[in-house]
Amino acid sequence: MSHTLESVRPILEKARTVAVLGASTHRHRAGFYVPAYLVEHGYRVLPVNPMHVGETLHSQPVRATLAEIDEPVDLVDVFRRPDQLPAHVDDLLALRPAVVWFQLGIRNDAVAERLRAEGIEVVQDRCTLADHRRLF
Repeated sequence: MSHTLESVRPILEKARTVAVLGASTHRHRAGFYVPAYLVEHGYRVLPVNPMHVGETLHSQPVRATLAEIDEPVDLVDVFRRPDQLPAHVDDLLALRPAVVWFQLGIRNDAVAERLRAEGIEVVQDRCTLADHRRLF
């Protein structure tokens, strides 16, 4: 399923807690400024990146993996290359977010199909920041 701008509106309206897989501490990278934008607009962001464990990002401790998140997550915003996504499938399935969102330029149909088969909605190749700006 390919999502349109209007079809992502309810996702962005309902989501409150967002895990960011591939969060960055570099301000010029989308993995930093997209979650920063989401925080500014009322979302709670839980950053995930093994390279930055021990640091705080967007007022939250950086976790090494999705498996370290011990609370419900509405949406996982993914900033990882498509070839790296299969390594995260088990953690995504265990976390059971309502939606997994592959950022602009990220598409992996096999991973998306596996997640959808388990009842998780998948958005591919769209930007949460750009879509939020257009809709709200």
